[in-house]
Amino acid sequence: MKQQETLKKPDWLRIKLATDGNYAEIKNMMRTKTLHTVCEEARCPNIYECWSNRTATFMILGDICTRACRFCAVKTGMPTELDLDEPERVAEAAEQMNLQHCVVTSVARDDLKDGGASIFAATVHAIRKRMPFCRVEVLIPDFLGNKDALQIVMDANPDILNHNVETVERLSDRVRAKAKYSRTMELLSRAKEMKPKIPTKSSIMLGVGEEWDEILQTMDDLRANDVNILTLGQYLQPSPSHLKVVRYVHPDEFAKLKEEGLKRGFRHVESAPLVRSSYHAHEQTDSAHAAIAADTVEAGYDREIPSGACSSSL
Repeated sequence: MKQQETLKKPDWLRIKLATDGNYAEIKNMMRTKTLHTVCEEARCPNIYECWSNRTATFMILGDICTRACRFCAVKTGMPTELDLDEPERVAEAAEQMNLQHCVVTSVARDDLKDGGASIFAATVHAIRKRMPFCRVEVLIPDFLGNKDALQIVMDANPDILNHNVETVERLSDRVRAKAKYSRTMELLSRAKEMKPKIPTKSSIMLGVGEEWDEILQTMDDLRANDVNILTLGQYLQPSPSHLKVVRYVHPDEFAKLKEEGLKRGFRHVESAPLVRSSYHAHEQTDSAHAAIAADTVEAGYDREIPSGACSSSL
Protein backbone atom coordinates (compact mmCIF):
# COMPACT_ATOMS: atom_id res chain seq x y z
CA MET A 1 0.00 0.00 0.00
CA LYS A 2 1.29 3.43 -0.93
CA GLN A 3 2.29 5.48 2.11
CA GLN A 4 -0.05 8.40 2.72
CA GLU A 5 1.47 11.81 1.99
CA THR A 6 1.65 14.41 4.72
CA LEU A 7 -0.95 17.11 4.12
CA LYS A 8 -0.11 20.79 4.30
CA LYS A 9 -1.85 22.65 7.09
CA PRO A 10 -4.44 25.17 5.88
CA ASP A 11 -4.46 28.84 6.90
CA TRP A 12 -7.31 28.42 9.36
CA LEU A 13 -5.08 26.30 11.62
CA ARG A 14 -2.72 29.14 12.46
CA ILE A 15 -2.13 29.28 16.21
CA LYS A 16 -1.85 32.59 18.03
CA LEU A 17 1.27 32.66 20.20
CA ALA A 18 1.10 34.63 23.42
CA THR A 19 3.77 34.18 26.08
CA ASP A 20 2.90 37.01 28.46
CA GLY A 21 3.39 37.18 32.23
CA ASN A 22 0.51 34.84 33.02
CA TYR A 23 1.88 32.18 30.68
CA ALA A 24 5.35 32.36 32.23
CA GLU A 25 3.95 32.37 35.78
CA ILE A 26 1.84 29.26 35.24
CA LYS A 27 4.67 27.41 33.52
CA ASN A 28 6.98 28.17 36.43
CA MET A 29 4.34 27.09 38.94
CA MET A 30 3.93 23.71 37.25
CA ARG A 31 7.68 23.14 37.37
CA THR A 32 8.16 24.17 41.01
CA LYS A 33 5.26 21.97 42.20
CA THR A 34 6.35 19.05 39.99
CA LEU A 35 2.97 18.99 38.26
CA HIS A 36 2.01 17.99 34.75
CA THR A 37 -0.59 19.47 32.41
CA VAL A 38 -2.20 17.86 29.42
CA CYS A 39 -1.70 21.25 27.78
CA GLU A 40 2.02 20.50 27.54
CA GLU A 41 2.11 16.71 27.42
CA ALA A 42 -0.45 16.44 24.59
CA ARG A 43 0.92 19.54 22.82
CA CYS A 44 -2.43 21.32 22.85
CA PRO A 45 -2.62 24.12 20.26
CA ASN A 46 -4.50 26.35 22.72
CA ILE A 47 -1.87 26.33 25.45
CA TYR A 48 -0.79 29.93 24.83
CA GLU A 49 -4.33 31.29 24.91
CA CYS A 50 -5.43 29.24 27.92
CA TRP A 51 -2.33 29.81 30.04
CA SER A 52 -2.43 33.52 29.28
CA ASN A 53 -6.03 33.46 30.57
CA ARG A 54 -4.89 31.54 33.68
CA THR A 55 -6.62 28.33 32.67
CA ALA A 56 -4.96 24.91 32.73
CA THR A 57 -5.89 21.23 32.67
CA PHE A 58 -3.96 19.32 35.33
CA MET A 59 -2.75 15.84 34.40
CA ILE A 60 -2.46 13.60 37.44
CA LEU A 61 -1.03 10.10 38.02
CA GLY A 62 2.30 11.04 36.47
CA ASP A 63 3.27 11.66 32.86
CA ILE A 64 3.76 8.08 31.62
CA CYS A 65 0.71 6.36 30.10
CA THR A 66 0.29 2.59 30.06
CA ARG A 67 -1.37 2.82 26.64
CA ALA A 68 -0.02 3.92 23.27
CA CYS A 69 -2.89 5.51 21.35
CA ARG A 70 -1.81 6.36 17.81
CA PHE A 71 -3.04 9.96 18.05
CA CYS A 72 -1.61 10.94 21.45
CA ALA A 73 1.70 12.65 22.24
CA VAL A 74 1.83 11.64 25.91
CA LYS A 75 4.77 9.38 26.80
CA THR A 76 4.03 5.66 27.05
CA GLY A 77 5.59 2.95 29.18
CA MET A 78 5.29 1.43 32.65
CA PRO A 79 4.94 4.01 35.46
CA THR A 80 7.27 3.41 38.39
CA GLU A 81 5.40 4.98 41.32
CA LEU A 82 2.21 6.58 42.61
CA ASP A 83 2.47 10.08 44.09
CA LEU A 84 -0.02 10.25 46.97
CA ASP A 85 0.81 13.92 47.62
CA GLU A 86 -0.13 14.98 44.10
CA PRO A 87 -3.80 15.86 44.88
CA GLU A 88 -2.73 18.43 47.48
CA ARG A 89 -0.18 20.03 45.13
CA VAL A 90 -2.83 20.30 42.41
CA ALA A 91 -5.17 21.98 44.89
CA GLU A 92 -2.44 24.41 45.95
CA ALA A 93 -1.75 25.33 42.34
CA ALA A 94 -5.47 25.79 41.59
CA GLU A 95 -5.77 28.05 44.63
CA GLN A 96 -2.77 30.14 43.60
CA MET A 97 -4.26 30.50 40.12
CA ASN A 98 -7.58 31.50 41.72
CA LEU A 99 -9.45 29.14 39.41
CA GLN A 100 -13.22 29.07 39.32
CA HIS A 101 -13.27 26.05 37.00
CA CYS A 102 -10.58 23.41 37.33
CA VAL A 103 -10.12 20.52 34.88
CA VAL A 104 -8.35 17.36 36.06
CA THR A 105 -7.36 14.56 33.69
CA SER A 106 -4.79 11.78 33.78
CA VAL A 107 -2.74 9.29 31.87
CA ALA A 108 -4.18 5.77 31.70
CA ARG A 109 -2.91 3.71 34.64
CA ASP A 110 -3.91 0.16 33.77
CA ASP A 111 -1.24 -1.00 36.23
CA LEU A 112 -3.38 0.16 39.18
CA LYS A 113 -6.28 -1.90 40.54
CA ASP A 114 -8.67 1.07 40.40
CA GLY A 115 -7.00 2.76 37.43
CA GLY A 116 -6.20 5.77 39.61
CA ALA A 117 -9.83 6.51 40.50
CA SER A 118 -8.98 7.07 44.17
CA ILE A 119 -6.43 9.74 43.22
CA PHE A 120 -9.06 11.47 41.05
CA ALA A 121 -11.43 11.49 44.03
CA ALA A 122 -8.71 12.75 46.38
CA THR A 123 -7.89 15.57 43.97
CA VAL A 124 -11.53 16.66 43.75
CA HIS A 125 -11.79 16.67 47.55
CA ALA A 126 -8.50 18.57 47.97
CA ILE A 127 -9.57 21.30 45.54
CA ARG A 128 -12.99 21.62 47.18
CA LYS A 129 -11.43 21.89 50.65
CA ARG A 130 -9.33 24.86 49.58
CA MET A 131 -11.81 26.35 47.10
CA PRO A 132 -15.40 25.41 48.00
CA PHE A 133 -16.92 27.35 45.11
CA CYS A 134 -14.55 26.15 42.41
CA ARG A 135 -16.14 23.86 39.85
CA VAL A 136 -14.17 20.69 39.23
CA GLU A 137 -14.34 18.81 35.94
CA VAL A 138 -12.75 15.39 35.58
CA LEU A 139 -11.67 13.92 32.25
CA ILE A 140 -11.21 10.24 33.01
CA PRO A 141 -9.89 7.13 31.24
CA ASP A 142 -12.20 4.12 30.91
CA PHE A 143 -10.69 2.22 33.91
CA LEU A 144 -10.91 -0.89 31.70
CA GLY A 145 -14.63 -0.98 32.40
CA ASN A 146 -14.22 -1.21 36.19
CA LYS A 147 -17.61 -0.07 37.53
CA ASP A 148 -16.33 0.25 41.10
CA ALA A 149 -13.58 2.62 39.95
CA LEU A 150 -16.12 4.82 38.19
CA GLN A 151 -18.27 4.82 41.33
CA ILE A 152 -15.31 6.15 43.35
CA VAL A 153 -15.02 9.12 40.97
CA MET A 154 -18.75 9.80 40.83
CA ASP A 155 -19.04 9.64 44.64
CA ALA A 156 -16.57 12.56 44.79
CA ASN A 157 -19.31 14.60 43.05
CA PRO A 158 -17.34 16.31 40.28
CA ASP A 159 -19.28 19.11 38.63
CA ILE A 160 -18.84 17.47 35.24
CA LEU A 161 -17.77 13.99 34.10
CA ASN A 162 -15.85 13.93 30.83
CA HIS A 163 -14.79 10.82 28.91
CA ASN A 164 -13.81 11.08 25.26
CA VAL A 165 -15.03 8.71 22.56
CA GLU A 166 -12.34 10.25 20.30
CA THR A 167 -13.50 8.79 16.98
CA VAL A 168 -16.24 6.84 15.21
CA GLU A 169 -16.85 3.16 15.93
CA ARG A 170 -15.29 1.85 12.69
CA LEU A 171 -11.95 3.54 13.46
CA SER A 172 -11.88 3.12 17.23
CA ASP A 173 -9.69 0.01 17.43
CA ARG A 174 -7.14 1.50 14.99
CA VAL A 175 -6.95 4.90 16.66
CA ARG A 176 -7.22 4.04 20.37
CA ALA A 177 -5.11 1.55 22.32
CA LYS A 178 -7.12 -0.91 24.46
CA ALA A 179 -10.10 1.45 24.61
CA LYS A 180 -13.35 0.15 23.13
CA TYR A 181 -16.15 2.17 21.58
CA SER A 182 -18.81 0.13 23.39
CA ARG A 183 -16.95 0.47 26.71
CA THR A 184 -16.91 4.26 26.33
CA MET A 185 -20.67 4.34 25.76
CA GLU A 186 -21.19 2.01 28.72
CA LEU A 187 -19.10 4.25 31.00
CA LEU A 188 -21.03 7.37 30.01
CA SER A 189 -24.32 5.56 30.56
CA ARG A 190 -23.24 4.26 33.98
CA ALA A 191 -22.08 7.73 35.05
CA LYS A 192 -25.58 9.07 34.40
CA GLU A 193 -27.16 6.18 36.26
CA MET A 194 -24.95 6.85 39.26
CA LYS A 195 -25.39 10.64 39.32
CA PRO A 196 -28.17 11.84 36.97
CA LYS A 197 -27.67 15.52 37.81
CA ILE A 198 -23.96 15.62 36.94
CA PRO A 199 -23.48 16.69 33.28
CA THR A 200 -21.49 14.34 31.07
CA LYS A 201 -19.28 15.31 28.15
CA SER A 202 -17.42 13.64 25.30
CA SER A 203 -15.24 14.67 22.38
CA ILE A 204 -14.72 13.62 18.76
CA MET A 205 -11.57 14.47 16.81
CA LEU A 206 -11.99 14.80 13.08
CA GLY A 207 -9.63 14.17 10.21
CA VAL A 208 -8.61 10.54 10.84
CA GLY A 209 -10.75 8.99 8.10
CA GLU A 210 -14.30 9.21 9.45
CA GLU A 211 -17.30 9.79 7.18
CA TRP A 212 -20.07 12.36 7.70
CA ASP A 213 -22.74 9.75 8.48
CA GLU A 214 -20.42 8.07 10.98
CA ILE A 215 -19.98 11.34 12.86
CA LEU A 216 -23.74 11.78 13.05
CA GLN A 217 -24.12 8.17 14.25
CA THR A 218 -21.56 8.80 16.98
CA MET A 219 -23.54 11.85 18.05
CA ASP A 220 -26.68 9.72 18.17
CA ASP A 221 -24.91 7.07 20.25
CA LEU A 222 -23.71 9.70 22.73
CA ARG A 223 -27.18 11.20 23.02
CA ALA A 224 -28.68 7.73 23.49
CA ASN A 225 -26.53 7.60 26.63
CA ASP A 226 -27.69 11.07 27.72
CA VAL A 227 -24.38 12.87 27.15
CA ASN A 228 -24.96 16.61 27.61
CA ILE A 229 -21.91 18.30 26.10
CA LEU A 230 -20.05 17.58 22.85
CA THR A 231 -16.78 18.99 21.57
CA LEU A 232 -15.40 18.49 18.07
CA GLY A 233 -11.93 19.48 16.89
CA GLN A 234 -9.35 18.80 14.21
CA TYR A 235 -6.81 16.03 14.81
CA LEU A 236 -3.24 17.30 14.44
CA GLN A 237 -0.39 14.82 14.05
CA PRO A 238 1.98 15.39 17.01
CA SER A 239 4.98 13.65 15.41
CA PRO A 240 5.90 11.70 12.25
CA SER A 241 5.46 8.42 14.16
CA HIS A 242 1.83 9.14 14.99
CA LEU A 243 -1.33 8.63 12.96
CA LYS A 244 -1.33 10.80 9.84
CA VAL A 245 -4.01 13.38 9.17
CA VAL A 246 -6.35 12.09 6.45
CA ARG A 247 -7.97 15.48 5.84
CA TYR A 248 -8.30 18.95 7.32
CA VAL A 249 -11.93 19.73 8.04
CA HIS A 250 -13.05 23.22 6.96
CA PRO A 251 -14.52 25.54 9.63
CA ASP A 252 -17.80 25.63 7.69
CA GLU A 253 -18.16 21.87 8.18
CA PHE A 254 -17.48 22.27 11.89
CA ALA A 255 -20.23 24.89 12.00
CA LYS A 256 -22.67 22.48 10.33
CA LEU A 257 -21.74 19.76 12.80
CA LYS A 258 -22.46 22.15 15.66
CA GLU A 259 -25.96 22.64 14.24
CA GLU A 260 -26.39 18.86 13.97
CA GLY A 261 -25.32 18.41 17.56
CA LEU A 262 -27.69 21.03 18.90
CA LYS A 263 -30.54 19.54 16.87
CA ARG A 264 -29.87 16.22 18.58
CA GLY A 265 -30.27 17.73 22.02
CA PHE A 266 -26.73 18.36 23.26
CA ARG A 267 -26.91 21.21 25.76
CA HIS A 268 -23.65 22.71 24.56
CA VAL A 269 -21.54 22.05 21.45
CA GLU A 270 -18.03 23.42 20.84
CA SER A 271 -17.07 22.72 17.23
CA ALA A 272 -14.08 24.31 15.45
CA PRO A 273 -10.66 23.20 14.18
CA LEU A 274 -8.70 24.13 17.30
CA VAL A 275 -11.32 23.07 19.84
CA ARG A 276 -10.10 20.56 22.40
CA SER A 277 -12.02 18.78 25.13
CA SER A 278 -11.34 21.37 27.84
CA TYR A 279 -11.50 24.47 25.64
CA HIS A 280 -13.94 27.01 27.16
CA ALA A 281 -14.82 24.31 29.69
CA HIS A 282 -16.36 26.77 32.14
CA GLU A 283 -18.85 27.98 29.50
CA GLN A 284 -19.77 24.40 28.59
CA THR A 285 -20.48 23.56 32.20
CA ASP A 286 -22.56 26.67 32.83
CA SER A 287 -24.75 25.83 29.84
CA ALA A 288 -25.21 22.19 30.81
CA HIS A 289 -25.97 22.85 34.49
CA ALA A 290 -28.51 25.54 33.57
CA ALA A 291 -30.24 23.23 31.08
CA ILE A 292 -30.34 20.26 33.48
CA ALA A 293 -31.71 22.49 36.23
CA ALA A 294 -34.42 23.77 33.89
CA ASP A 295 -35.32 20.22 32.89
CA THR A 296 -35.48 19.21 36.54
CA VAL A 297 -37.82 22.07 37.45
CA GLU A 298 -39.99 21.34 34.41
CA ALA A 299 -40.21 17.68 35.42
CA GLY A 300 -41.33 18.70 38.90
CA TYR A 301 -38.26 17.59 40.86
CA ASP A 302 -36.10 19.52 43.30
CA ARG A 303 -32.78 20.58 41.88
CA GLU A 304 -29.73 18.79 43.23
CA ILE A 305 -26.61 20.90 42.90
CA PRO A 306 -23.32 18.96 43.09
CA SER A 307 -21.09 19.97 45.99
CA GLY A 308 -18.94 22.96 45.10
CA ALA A 309 -21.00 24.12 42.13
CA CYS A 310 -21.30 27.83 41.54
CA SER A 311 -22.67 30.10 38.86
CA SER A 312 -19.51 32.12 38.26
CA SER A 313 -17.15 31.63 35.34
CA LEU A 314 -13.56 32.52 34.54
